[in-house]
Amino acid sequence: MKYLENIEPREYQQKIFETCSKKNCLVVLPTGIGKTLIALMLTVRRMEEYPEEKIVFLAPTKPLAEQHLNTFKKHLPELFADMQLFTGKINSSNRKKIWKTADIIFSTPQCIANDLKNRLYDVSEVSLLIEDEAHKCIRNYAYNYIAQKYMQQAKHKRILGLTASPGGDSNKIKEICRNLFIDEVEVRTRNSEDVIEYLQELEFEKIFVDFPPELYELKIILEKLFNRYVDDLKKRRVLWDFPSKTNLIKLQRRLIMNISKEKNFNNMLALSGCAQAIKIQHILDLLETQNISNVQTYLKELFKQASEKKSRGVEKLVQNPEINLINIKINELMIKDFKHPKIDKLIEIINKEINENKKFKAIVFTQYRESAATISKLLNKIKGINSKVFIGQAKKLGSGMSQNEQRDILEEFSSGKINIICATSIAEEGLDIPEVNDVIFYEPVPSAIRAIQRAGRTARLMKGKLIILLTKKTRDETNYYVSRAKEKKMYGAIEKIKKEFSSKEKQKTLQ
Repeated sequence: MKYLENIEPREYQQKIFETCSKKNCLVVLPTGIGKTLIALMLTVRRMEEYPEEKIVFLAPTKPLAEQHLNTFKKHLPELFADMQLFTGKINSSNRKKIWKTADIIFSTPQCIANDLKNRLYDVSEVSLLIEDEAHKCIRNYAYNYIAQKYMQQAKHKRILGLTASPGGDSNKIKEICRNLFIDEVEVRTRNSEDVIEYLQELEFEKIFVDFPPELYELKIILEKLFNRYVDDLKKRRVLWDFPSKTNLIKLQRRLIMNISKEKNFNNMLALSGCAQAIKIQHILDLLETQNISNVQTYLKELFKQASEKKSRGVEKLVQNPEINLINIKINELMIKDFKHPKIDKLIEIINKEINENKKFKAIVFTQYRESAATISKLLNKIKGINSKVFIGQAKKLGSGMSQNEQRDILEEFSSGKINIICATSIAEEGLDIPEVNDVIFYEPVPSAIRAIQRAGRTARLMKGKLIILLTKKTRDETNYYVSRAKEKKMYGAIEKIKKEFSSKEKQKTLQ
């Protein structure tokens, strides 16, 4: 394609680009197989067609917006366009000036949405709006406001939504399409005929570990206590659904809303019981899927809150003899240096891999920051391994990382100074993380979006492995099968929506 440097589009990218040139399109492609190049090609086309107009490329975070800017600079001639990064650090009067002269603007949605609300500028002269990580286009996310304003104001409208996975819910996918005014969906998987030839072999392995009897005993105690709370919520006629953590959180929100309208004694008692049940569910989650140090830390926090009288519900919870017994047993196991069997299995895997390949690189994904820190510390004891934690920015318990710290770690990983990143969900989405040999899930996630994004970190340029650790007879197994079912459902839902778009197009032609 004219103007593109050091890069040649693949056949499937060319096909998708042709669709995006004609219609507002949602592009669903696994992580690492070239969504940004399609955006780049479409940018060139729209700038050729409307040379006096602008392109706006939105991404959920500043590092991701910056990454897209660098990709564009790398593959376009130096004088092709004035490209600028918008951030909240640039004051509004400067953003207004930059908007007037820039050709391509990279920004977070919050920044542009605020400017549009404050009428600093409008989007009438924008010929292409790109929204990356488009699965976020639900409810009141800033992407939706910008898309609405764009469709109202722009002279030459074209929207491109990019995502690795819009989720497994058909209604949610339809909502994303409505919010982005989508006319067509282009989807490819790793196994699509026109994609598979460009990817390397992905070896997939599920590794099961037994749930230790020491922990199973504690699980039974917690489940009995949990069921008492659930029975009480049912007797109070507030809970009818299965008492999953998600459903309990929904119930909690509903009760808070009802109480804000009318103070009802039954609802107030139910709210307290619901909050306690959620905390027990969380302890069970940590017990079944994480190391016991996570359980110990969480229990310590609960007892601290109770002693400081921060919450009546927490005070009541820790008064349960079962919680006190769990606390004693966990402390005893910690003294014995007892570990969840997944830890030993992970160490065994990494040992084997580094012995077979001295240039081995891996990402270990885990739900919790404390788990990431524990895992990284233990892996660093293996000869040849240099591991670091990679977590988000939130400064909860002082454990967050700044964007500069995140960038430094990715540079060290890219250069080979470190060879294992122990990451939370921050490494799932978008960031330019180098190719790795192994992606390891310390625990499965029940979300199809997150599972697909994690898996896309390997087997792009070289052979790769996806390893999932599962503890038998725990929520690990449930989450794994839920995620697989959602992924299957997602592709089925997308195909159905594609057919609906096609049917509408045929009806227009006949009219």
